[in-house]
Formats: sequence, structure tokens, C-alpha cells
Amino acid sequence: MDIATLSSQLLIGLSRGMIFFIVAAGLTLIFGVLRITNFAHGSLYMLGAFAAYSVSTSLGHGHYGFWLALLVAPITVMILSLIIERGLLRFIYNRDHLTQMLLTYSLVLIAGDAVKIIWGSEYKSINIPEGLRGSISIWGASLPLYNAFLLLIGPLVALGLWLFLSKTHLGKICRATATDREMVDILGINSTRVFALVFALGGWLAGLGGTLIAPTTTVSMGMDANILIYAFLIVVIGGLGNIWGTLISSIIIGMGEAIGVLLIPSVSIILPYMIAGILLIFRPSGLLKSVW
Repeated sequence: MDIATLSSQLLIGLSRGMIFFIVAAGLTLIFGVLRITNFAHGSLYMLGAFAAYSVSTSLGHGHYGFWLALLVAPITVMILSLIIERGLLRFIYNRDHLTQMLLTYSLVLIAGDAVKIIWGSEYKSINIPEGLRGSISIWGASLPLYNAFLLLIGPLVALGLWLFLSKTHLGKICRATATDREMVDILGINSTRVFALVFALGGWLAGLGGTLIAPTTTVSMGMDANILIYAFLIVVIGGLGNIWGTLISSIIIGMGEAIGVLLIPSVSIILPYMIAGILLIFRPSGLLKSVW
């Protein structure tokens, strides 16, 4: 193995970490503000990938199919998330965590059956858009152009979320609601609408992650399970509600997975969990301070 091969694998791992971040960022918002352990978050990611497949194939896998899917699929998942929040979750915010876990897990089962009914159990695929095919060379390392695109999208999403939460009036209300919901209600702000907004935003991020991953892997049932486990790990490692901590932990997990595949493939599946365990031993509260 040479340096170029290692560098290329690390860059691919870094780009995969961007997908982890986008999905985990939605989960940390929901977990931090709503205090809901949302097992259905991975299902929203899976539905985003399948929705992207439907939009893309409706144009015959044409040049504009992916770009239209990148717009439509996350919005579709966001609308579905809003329906779920308004129709179900808002009734259990004050219930115990076991009830929340059972309800959201039931949504996982429903989503799995819905996918099988609508799209079938066969593997699906989406073509990489024409403008993002091929590869580029970065310091002697070859990197697929689509992965370079992911490296750009991840930090942009992180910056956008940070600006929203820190610099906008609505973002500050979201943070205040997470800290003291009763005080927000006393001030005349409808906290239930804030919860709906946060859950919809989390759903949009999950759908975005599903759309972005679709051209690089097979779109299939069960793709929600692994991403959900990774997302929970990343949220805990990064620090609850901390966007930058989520980004850093996503990069660590993504690159750890890539190194495992290249250097020690026999334990590559468990290597990210080993990394998470070591980090939590030394930083049990997360890499960065929780902001909620």
C-alpha cells in the first residue's frame, strides 16, 4: 500500500463522514429540542433514498433526474415528518421514554412495510449525474468527483445550521425551547409549532442524506438500520445538540470506517464502534460541550 492509496481512502472516508453528519445533525436537533428518542430517523433517511430513486427514474435517469431528486426528495420527507409529528408525536412529548421508543420503533416497522409495498424488495440504483462523474487528483490521491461534491456539501450544511441556530430569531427560539419550554410558553411563543419546525427540519436533513447517498450505494430495505446506529453514536460522541461536535465525530467515524476497510478488513465492521467506545471512555460527555 502506498501513500496515494491511503490518502484516497481517507478522502473517501471523509466524504462518507459528510453523509453521516447530515443525517446525525437532524437527529441531534430532534433529540436535543424535542427530547424524543426517534428510532424512525433512519427510516426517514431510507424513504429519502427511495423517493430520490422515484424522482430520478421518472425522468428516465436523465441528466436532470438527480438534481430534481435532490430538491424534491428531502422536501417530501420533510412533509411526511411534519405529518408524523402533528399526527402522533405531539401527543407523547410528556410521556416516558419507553413510550416514545415504542411509538417511533413502530414507525420503523410501518416504513419498512410501506417501502416493500411501494418499491418492492429488489435493490434500486441511481446514476451519478453526468457533471459529477469521473475523478480528480488531490495531492496525488485520486478522488471520485461525486465524493468531492459531498466534501463540499457537508461543511455548507454545518455552516447553515450553525447560522440558523445562532444568528436567527427563530433559531434562538428553538434553543430557548430546548432549555426551558415552560418559560417560552409564558412569553407567548407557541412551543408546539417550534417542535413541529424542528422535527420537519430533522426530517429534511434525513431525506437529504438519503438522496446524497443513493448514487454511491444500492437503495434497499434495511439501509436504515446501520445509519441509525451510526447517527446515535455520532450524536453522543459529538455532544448533544452541538453541530460542530457532530461534524467532528462524523469525520472520525467516517475515516475510521475507511481505514478499517483498507488496513484491517477483518474488523472493519466493528472498528467504528471500538473508536466510539474509546472516545466515550475519555470524553463521556462528548467531544464538545452539549449546548442543550
